[in-house]
Amino acid sequence: MPINVIIADDHAIVREGIRALLEKIGRDIVIRGEASDGKEALELAKKKPADVYVLDAAMPRLNGLEAASRLLLEDRKAKVILLTMHNDPGMVRRAMEAGVRGYVLKENTSEDLVKAIRAVSKGGTYFSVSAPRGPGGGAGKEGADASRLTPKEREIVQLIAEGLADKEISGRLKISANTVHAHRNNIARKLDIHKQTDLVRFAIREKIAIL
Repeated sequence: MPINVIIADDHAIVREGIRALLEKIGRDIVIRGEASDGKEALELAKKKPADVYVLDAAMPRLNGLEAASRLLLEDRKAKVILLTMHNDPGMVRRAMEAGVRGYVLKENTSEDLVKAIRAVSKGGTYFSVSAPRGPGGGAGKEGADASRLTPKEREIVQLIAEGLADKEISGRLKISANTVHAHRNNIARKLDIHKQTDLVRFAIREKIAIL
């Protein structure tokens, strides 16, 4: 039985490279679809469910970690591998907490990704970095708690951190400017963060924005 895979990366050349290597050394692996960001990956998952999802961590609109969290909220049986440049214990911990089954660094060999896909497809796990020990990093200074944010608020925080203005966020998410403003107010209240620079630092620290 072939392993059906969806890959998501915002760089077309990276997707082409992943496809090429999987076709070369992963003959039991079939690319079922490709996405250029987390939102597309979620839409594709609904139309063409796959055995394994390989998501780049740093994508616009919705990063891989956020996309994985949403995908796993909708389907706890979904098998996700996070592909990233970041050997970051905090990100590894959040990936594990979300239910991600694989974590592969882009600097690893192509064989590592194939091994990860095969292991995860069989219900196993594959982490090319050491799993963190001990309690998580928490919300960080000032008591800001990312868990209080809704998925939509987290999405807006990512877009703010990426430098989008309210009008651009409104157009991107197809919501009114007033709704964006209301979300901003809710975010500021929940986090007690009122400066945009502080919000950006928070987003990066909490891996909501992976820049």
